Amino acid sequence: MKPRYLVPNDYMADPAVHIFEGKLFIYPSHDRESGIPENDNGDHFDMNDYHVFSMEDIDGEVTDHGVTLKVEDIAWAGRQLWDCDAAFRNGKYYLYFSLKDKNDVFHLGVAVSDTPNGVFKAQENPMKGSYSIDPCVFADDDGEYYIYFGGIWGGQLQRYRNNKALESPALPAGNEPALCPKVARLQEDMLEFAEEPRDVVILDETGKPLMQGDTERRFFEASWMHKYRGKYYYSYSTGDTHLLCYAIGDNPYGPFTYRGVILTPVVGWTTHHAIVEFKGKWYLFHHDSTPSGGKTWLRSIKVVELEYNPDGTIKTIEGIR
Repeated sequence: MKPRYLVPNDYMADPAVHIFEGKLFIYPSHDRESGIPENDNGDHFDMNDYHVFSMEDIDGEVTDHGVTLKVEDIAWAGRQLWDCDAAFRNGKYYLYFSLKDKNDVFHLGVAVSDTPNGVFKAQENPMKGSYSIDPCVFADDDGEYYIYFGGIWGGQLQRYRNNKALESPALPAGNEPALCPKVARLQEDMLEFAEEPRDVVILDETGKPLMQGDTERRFFEASWMHKYRGKYYYSYSTGDTHLLCYAIGDNPYGPFTYRGVILTPVVGWTTHHAIVEFKGKWYLFHHDSTPSGGKTWLRSIKVVELEYNPDGTIKTIEGIR
């Protein structure tokens, strides 16, 4: 299939996608023209609400269910309602989101609804012990749910070590192991971590952790987890080198061995995605800035088919065509 833009009349990015009630539900962030100058902290990504979209077929109509959560409806909110994800458990739908508090520190929040399209009602406080950005929730076959998160630079992951804030935040040196994204199992009620977050370690082909200076393979942001033929595929963005990469492991905690590039650079700066199987085929949902003329803060979500090689590796998709 040719890549297809899904919401041509608005700017949506960072799509998380799940099958609920037999349909594809898309949970993106909502870009807007904030007027804030572009910088490495991402202050120009000043999003303030979420919409939810659904599709009954991959080439069918896209239904906009409208605004489902706003900054002003979140008691602990400061600014910047970044990437989100959703999950279903015990008859409820849960929306996990990234948001700065009133001290400009990112945390993860969770909001609850009786339906996949919301409206979602946010909890009074952020998730205990949460920090940084880009939540991704994965439901394993055994009924356990895991949340992956983290992002460097504006995502503030470099401010923490061993789940504690540093007095002097800094990235590791280029010849030191890269900062790791985080994973934690969720409690049965889906509202808090059931354990201390752990490092998601990505290994090279020799079994050694990737180095911070390995910018074309190391983690930057945008965690996603899916399962294929019994293996766990952890995928992510390399950020400033603009690649979507993936690594494969034997369990949801890893470690994961780097296996290659899913998507080469697109128009724009960020790359963020979801991978989902629907009606017997696999799809990559992502975004680029082509419709806005290359404005990095005004992105549009799109979908393209994703294919595997016989050995389970993923065929690389060319981002700019």
